[in-house]
Amino acid sequence: MSKPKIRVRIAPSPTGNLHIGTARSALFNYLFAKKNKGDFIVRIEDTDLERSGEQYTKNIIEGLRWLEIEWDEGPEKSGKYGPYFQSQRTEIYSDYLKKLLDNGTAYYCYCTEEELDKERAEMEKQGIAPRYSGRCRHLTEEQKRKFESEGRKPIIRFKVESKKIKFNDLIRGEIEFDTDLIGDITIAKDLNTPLYNFAVVIDDYTMEISHVIRGEDHISNTPKQLLIFEALGLTPPVYGHLPLILGSDKSKMSKRHGATSILEYRENGYLPEALVNFMAFLGWNPGDEREIFSLKDLIKEFSIEKTHKTGAIFNVEKLDWFNSYYIKQKSIKELTKLCVPFLAEGRLIQRAGSKFEITDTKELIDSEYLEKIVALEQGRIKKLKDIDEATNYFFFDSIKYEPEILIWKKSDKEATSANLKNVYKILSELKEKDFEPKKLEKILLGICGEDRGAVLWPLRVALCGRKASPGPFDIAAILGKEKTLKRINDAINTLK
Repeated sequence: MSKPKIRVRIAPSPTGNLHIGTARSALFNYLFAKKNKGDFIVRIEDTDLERSGEQYTKNIIEGLRWLEIEWDEGPEKSGKYGPYFQSQRTEIYSDYLKKLLDNGTAYYCYCTEEELDKERAEMEKQGIAPRYSGRCRHLTEEQKRKFESEGRKPIIRFKVESKKIKFNDLIRGEIEFDTDLIGDITIAKDLNTPLYNFAVVIDDYTMEISHVIRGEDHISNTPKQLLIFEALGLTPPVYGHLPLILGSDKSKMSKRHGATSILEYRENGYLPEALVNFMAFLGWNPGDEREIFSLKDLIKEFSIEKTHKTGAIFNVEKLDWFNSYYIKQKSIKELTKLCVPFLAEGRLIQRAGSKFEITDTKELIDSEYLEKIVALEQGRIKKLKDIDEATNYFFFDSIKYEPEILIWKKSDKEATSANLKNVYKILSELKEKDFEPKKLEKILLGICGEDRGAVLWPLRVALCGRKASPGPFDIAAILGKEKTLKRINDAINTLK
């Protein structure tokens, strides 16, 4: 007999942007499905109409697509288990709510917020964990009519009977709950407005979800959902709860630990393959020393049994390391294309037909010129956004710096000026074609003597205006003869 097909899902609520926790859950579900030749479904839980927004749905879809986590069914990919928006599934929920009301496992509750607050306060005063007392469980028809005449609008509650409920978690093993601590739970505002714990049960059942892999913050919801499955006589999926993502201080991941929205990482210059590789290690590893995994590699290697139980620490330095690695793997042509938006965002360049215009000088340059600049920094930048700050000196007519940084630590102002004048004289005698890194290196090293720094340090600062940068031969080769001589002359004048 063949095994039932693996079907997993993520069900984000469009009340905010796609954040790192949901994206990590999506990745683990996707890997689990693909490893087991199953289906990965995206379902949008938009029953909270007041807080849900179309812009958030778009953000979720765009974020998953950027990460290349493609779904088999969901928004823009219809299937026989749709619709994939909860707001379009009202009739389905209504039918199942009626079944619970008819079999007596759900009932209308007429309690006001004031009455519920008073009840909770009394329980807290007695040292009892607050829960609903069930006071509306056995209302007569007459009592219901009286409440309705008072203008009370009932909600629908589910009867939670006293018992122990156990389930075997894919990641954590056996988990047990005492339902006495839960109380009768609210499952709908009315027949047309289901709440989370009810809607998710119906969706998982009608979409034939086989496994629910989600964050450990949902563990407390699992017994409630299992009880609803049981009351309807339905078979529940297998549950697995992923460890929370924690900040460097081991508190729950938040904005202060770094960006939490996935598209913020894109805006900050992270590559999708780096983020996917990094997220895979937030709660999982292959059991050996390997760290670099493509999405294809992860599908092959992934095993839910290797998922950790303890919280996963979000280490931004590690993310930067992954990103730096993947930046180095790009071809210069591809990396330059990726860097162009960040150079434009920094107002260094702008598109001009098939070329680019340098904003400061209005000079037109081609993509080959940009490729030379990007190649200089490929091994140094951690994020694509760094390219702006790292290379901006190439795009200015003149650069500013304090005269003191031109002077090598073993030198002085007069010697520095003399060395720069000597370099200027030698380079002015060269032809443009001689402005090639190896030729420049050979010529200039020939005049350095024992202390190279006395010549090369002020030359490099003159060309880029900073203490740390690529070597002066590479910079001069890209700037070309005219710009190189201008900057050396500016440095000589700065020292006067």
